[in-house]
Amino acid sequence: MAQSATKAQRRKSLKDDAVNLPNLLTMGRIAAIPLVLWLMAQDTRESNFWAMMLYSAAAVTDFIDGYLARRMGLTSLLGKFLDPLADKLIVLATLVLMVELGRVPAWAVLIIAARELSVTALRTLAIGEGVVIAASRGGKDKTAVQMVAVLALILNDTYYIDWGFYAGLVDMNGVGLGLLYLSVLLTVTSAGEYIALFVDAVEAKEKRLAETQPEDRA
Repeated sequence: MAQSATKAQRRKSLKDDAVNLPNLLTMGRIAAIPLVLWLMAQDTRESNFWAMMLYSAAAVTDFIDGYLARRMGLTSLLGKFLDPLADKLIVLATLVLMVELGRVPAWAVLIIAARELSVTALRTLAIGEGVVIAASRGGKDKTAVQMVAVLALILNDTYYIDWGFYAGLVDMNGVGLGLLYLSVLLTVTSAGEYIALFVDAVEAKEKRLAETQPEDRA
């Protein structure tokens, strides 16, 4: 009887998590991916502009849902799973399509995809060891540069820019490629940071266990 009640409570909790505002925003970000890809596939100046706007809106929700989850006390296991998944899906999906459209080289996308899969696997191993790997500074820098790179690559055209200190035509594809190559460099270096964090965390855990074992035997 108690077991049935516990299962019912878990189902209710999962359902509540699925419909809370932060997680709805995250799922909305995932739902926006096909539309972003469809607009990019049209490959016109207008469709690329609207794809960039939709991608930007999705990126903004990434900050909003995390803020709301903390502010409203709605952090959940489902949210911790969906949020990074949504980020990786929208970035990798747009980059893969850009390879097909001839905007970016396949090798750069392969490095980025391999890094994301490797870090995700590393974090999974860390959880199995009972340790948590926080986001590294390099990882945050990589994410920021990558986001701007993808936005510029989605536009994929020449625009007149007036920033006060500079006014003139800017090739967004060139800017995006330059930033993408920088993000590839940060992708590799930040992966090394995560490996170092993983090793340090596991060694710290083993050291704590070794220190407590004599006391347990006593």
